[in-house]
Amino acid sequence: MPDSRHELIAALNSSLISQQYSPVVVRNYCTYASGFLDYLGQRGIPVADVIDVQVEQYLRHAIVKFEKERGRRPSARWHEVPRSGIHALLRLAHGHWPPAIEPTCAADVARFAICNEYEIWLRQERGLACSSVAALLWEARNFLAWQIDHGSGGLAGLSVVDVDRYMDLRAPKLTRCSLKSVAERLRSLLRYLHITGRVTTDLSGHVIAPTLYAYEGVPSVLDRDQIAAVLECVKKDETSAGLRDHAILQLLATYGLRSGEIRNLRIEDIDWRTGAIHVRHHKTRASTSLPLMEPVGEAVLAYLRSGRPMTNAREIFLRTRAPYRKLDKLYSVVRRRLRDAGVQPPGKCGPHIFRHARAVEMLRVAVPQKVIGDVLGHRSTGSTAPYLKLATEDLRAIALDVPGMEVLA
Repeated sequence: MPDSRHELIAALNSSLISQQYSPVVVRNYCTYASGFLDYLGQRGIPVADVIDVQVEQYLRHAIVKFEKERGRRPSARWHEVPRSGIHALLRLAHGHWPPAIEPTCAADVARFAICNEYEIWLRQERGLACSSVAALLWEARNFLAWQIDHGSGGLAGLSVVDVDRYMDLRAPKLTRCSLKSVAERLRSLLRYLHITGRVTTDLSGHVIAPTLYAYEGVPSVLDRDQIAAVLECVKKDETSAGLRDHAILQLLATYGLRSGEIRNLRIEDIDWRTGAIHVRHHKTRASTSLPLMEPVGEAVLAYLRSGRPMTNAREIFLRTRAPYRKLDKLYSVVRRRLRDAGVQPPGKCGPHIFRHARAVEMLRVAVPQKVIGDVLGHRSTGSTAPYLKLATEDLRAIALDVPGMEVLA
């Protein structure tokens, strides 16, 4: 790690340039990082000993200094650039940032140990995906921290009453579906605690969750005119973000792919010579080869030629600003493009509504359910059924007449 202030700023400058940050951002980040190092030097604090609290103290100090020099307070979001520059500096100096939370007492040590072992068990014994492990660990940390502060005697004294109290705490702000997910995550932790002998009784069966009925909720869906309106609207945006989003929406509308399947799509997954696109289904760990439809191919090619940043990343769809890496999610992209096109679905407005729309559209042109499932990347026809509950008009067409209903009419 560089020692002197000059070496640190020089290393930060080189690091930002290598990550393809713009010259303006590089200059601003280095300026604010330099100011932070001056602040630490005046107080005799080595950069290696910095903790997150001191960053916030410096930002408050910088706001006061800004107001004195310019006679006004900075904008509400002014602190974002200084904080980003300082965090980039500290990642360079510490190797990672923010720092890992350190245990402050024996109870913390025990809780951290349980979570570390639980994570290994989830990955190695149950073979769960990273996103599932992250959700289960979040619930585990939250429950164990709550148990230390509010439980009736640590894990040894864990009881059904404690479980009920925790669920009552989590319930008020959650939907029934979300509360059921909390219950499932808590059951997993309680089973693990019992298996490892930390709790004498298996309390997982005592976690009460709401009952969700098959097909009880009808999600949002777009009709063909709405999809066409969204695609036409985003096509007019010729910026890098517009070219990227148009290609993403074409993939959603044409194939009904999952968000993760699009985000993980790589350069080599498109075979331009044979006109095929190779899709890896992360949920089933299977893969599908689909014909590369002309609108999709044109949109992706336009993005690769004129919109995609020059980078060594293999994923096709990247952030529009440095550091250039694959997108974390597509929900905000889809929601923004729907809003711009004046399309307002009654419920959720994320990428999955295109998936539902594609399934319904195929059903309406008499595509067999098995083929629909293959296109969507399902392992069984049962997985496809929920996507078809939106075809209410098609269901009405095959509905049976009930004797006596004409009297009620």
